[in-house]
Amino acid sequence: MELKEKLISSFMAFEERVDVDSDLHDVRTEAFKNFENKGFPTKKDEAWKYTSLNAILKNDFSVFPKNENTVQYSDVKKYYLHEVDTYKVVFVDGVFSSFLSSTTHDGLDVCLMSSALTKPKYKMVIDEYFNKIANKEETLTSLNTAFAFEGAYINIPRSKVVEKPIEIINFSTGTESALLVQPRNLIIVGENAHVQIIERHQSLNENPVLTNSVTEIFAQKRAIIDFYKIQNDNLEASLIDNTYIAQKEQSNVSVHTFSFGGNLTRNNLNFYHQGEHIDSTLKGITIIEGKQHVDHYTLVQHATPNCESHQNYKTILDDKATGVFNGKIYVEKEAQKTNAFQQNNNILLSDKAAVNAKPQLEIFADDVKCSHGCTIGQLDEKAMFYMQSRGIPAKEAKALLMYAFTNEVIESVKIPALKARITKIIAQKLGVNIGFDL
Repeated sequence: MELKEKLISSFMAFEERVDVDSDLHDVRTEAFKNFENKGFPTKKDEAWKYTSLNAILKNDFSVFPKNENTVQYSDVKKYYLHEVDTYKVVFVDGVFSSFLSSTTHDGLDVCLMSSALTKPKYKMVIDEYFNKIANKEETLTSLNTAFAFEGAYINIPRSKVVEKPIEIINFSTGTESALLVQPRNLIIVGENAHVQIIERHQSLNENPVLTNSVTEIFAQKRAIIDFYKIQNDNLEASLIDNTYIAQKEQSNVSVHTFSFGGNLTRNNLNFYHQGEHIDSTLKGITIIEGKQHVDHYTLVQHATPNCESHQNYKTILDDKATGVFNGKIYVEKEAQKTNAFQQNNNILLSDKAAVNAKPQLEIFADDVKCSHGCTIGQLDEKAMFYMQSRGIPAKEAKALLMYAFTNEVIESVKIPALKARITKIIAQKLGVNIGFDL
């Protein structure tokens, strides 16, 4: 049975299983109709021109795990940011693990989406925020909405500075021969509040897993959000990540995406401005090899005056790896005094590696500062020669040049322990054991 047919047959059973009100039933039904009509995206869709899901969808994915699986903390500790204390919302094969988590309701909510969707005390919040900025026409977002039940629910009250980072971790045990998981996250950050969030999807063995994730983030007036995505999974794991962010006036939201592993990774990152003096930052580092494929699709919709956005994506590709960058800055007529910057730099270490880059500006205002740039090249041979002439071996010289290439993004990470972790992963990806000065 094809995956689409399996999903259609599973939808009615899923709705009967979950306890939801009539309003949410209507939302689910409408979303599933959109998916049923459009199906999975193909390369005929302009937004998916350079990324095909065909090979992945041939797997016989289980829509729901047949058994509730557990893992030991000792087996997964290395995937946590264990150097510092954090709140943790952890899922194993899509099911919440209280044993591995550290949630709270003490002055803020760091808990479960399933609770928010089913308990009456959260109804007003769900009615106001759930599925309000997610793209209702995007077919994989619609599929997630139709089956949305579990994920992280984070609600930070006004003027609250969260004293420690929040980790959202999704583990896949591989007990199923192939598994589809669809986490749904809702994050609301109140006026003048500040939070740091780290998200990770991690497979624990080599069985295929497809994660179709959707996150909605709402930043109220003067809120500050630092969001970090760590993508360093096994070669049989594929991730489709849809993140939607709505910002009110004077808010500051930054998203860093670190893509180091996995089979196919697609990051859809969408920012919507809903007030003046907003600052949006989108940064990423991609280092992949073999036949890995990473696709970054970004949108910043400038709809109000006096706002800024900054995009900076660095990519290093080896072997037959493929990178895609499709970034759009959209400036509406009312968005005067916009300052928007977009940069995508790529290094190819192999003649068979490929990059497809499509930076885009659509500007309908006349008093703006907007720029975009894209470079594709190889390592500087003169710099390599200079370093080797100073006694640095070729392998280390090459690694230092690549690290310097990515350093601009690394330096903007605001959690020291996470910066150290990212640096270590990059050193491993570059195949060296030299220590970098943080």
